[in-house]
Amino acid sequence: QLQLVESGGGLVQPGGSLRLSCAASGFTLDGFAIGWFRQAPGKEREAVLCISSSGGTTTYLASVEGRFYISRDNAKNTVYLQMNVLKPEDTAVYSCAADSISCTGGMDYWGKGTLVTVSS
Repeated sequence: QLQLVESGGGLVQPGGSLRLSCAASGFTLDGFAIGWFRQAPGKEREAVLCISSSGGTTTYLASVEGRFYISRDNAKNTVYLQMNVLKPEDTAVYSCAADSISCTGGMDYWGKGTLVTVSS
């Protein structure tokens, strides 16, 4: 069964950091573009960052520029989202998705998400 599983979410104080993981099972990630998305309560899902199969990264949200970073470890079949200087407005369910072609594709596989809550 082809799956993406996110982990690493939780409650963090403003200014803190978290690292989310997106692990694949049933397939290898190294040929896929991987995107991180988030959906805050009552809001539409939005793309955050993406990393191509060759390692190029794209940031879609100006609000996370310089604070969030995406990376991949193909040996561990995992993609990471490092989130620093977290703000209450970063609170959301964060999901990863994989596309076999590019970051601008429709995303073939989705994880169920992990909740990040930024609050004091």
